[in-house]
Amino acid sequence: MSDFIADTDQTSKLAAVIELARTCESEYEHVTHVSNLTLRLYDDLASLHKMDRDDRFLLQCASILHDIGWVDGWKNHHKAALQIILETPMLPFNHRDRLIIGSIARYHRKALPILAHDHFAAMNMEDRHKVKVLAGFLRLADGLDRTHRGKIRDVHCKVKKQRIEVICASAFPATEEQKGGVEKADLLSLVFDREISIKIKPLL
Repeated sequence: MSDFIADTDQTSKLAAVIELARTCESEYEHVTHVSNLTLRLYDDLASLHKMDRDDRFLLQCASILHDIGWVDGWKNHHKAALQIILETPMLPFNHRDRLIIGSIARYHRKALPILAHDHFAAMNMEDRHKVKVLAGFLRLADGLDRTHRGKIRDVHCKVKKQRIEVICASAFPATEEQKGGVEKADLLSLVFDREISIKIKPLL
């Protein structure tokens, strides 16, 4: 019964997340594609992060909401996304979950998490670590859809002692996606203390 209640609760919350993304006129195909890639990375690297399905759900929500700040313009849309998530009455989350989801979305681009950022400093050490790891997945996945054309259809990770190989399946040349992935693998490389390589594999 408790699993059913949890699933029902997450379903209603996810519906609110999707509604907010649509209300803010996010590029919906892009954010859902990035969300799918993000969760594939999360699932493939479970042996490293050891997080649970509640953390996975927070990551899913942040992935769908990461571009809602576009409603206020492109330049600082990552910061605007955080503020919207913290303040909007449309989301049925408590303050802690809003802070985690908003921080993950905020760090999908530009600066890495640091204590000089008030919202990040406001969290306890465990939640700050959670945000670093989960934002690392979103950051990389967003880089892998740099052109917003959904070229990377799937990802698979191989964990080595000193590196993580991210193998991307694409039916098209994906030079920009590979470049974007390399550039935005910085946070994930930092939290897992491993080099991250991005390889493009033809989709048969």
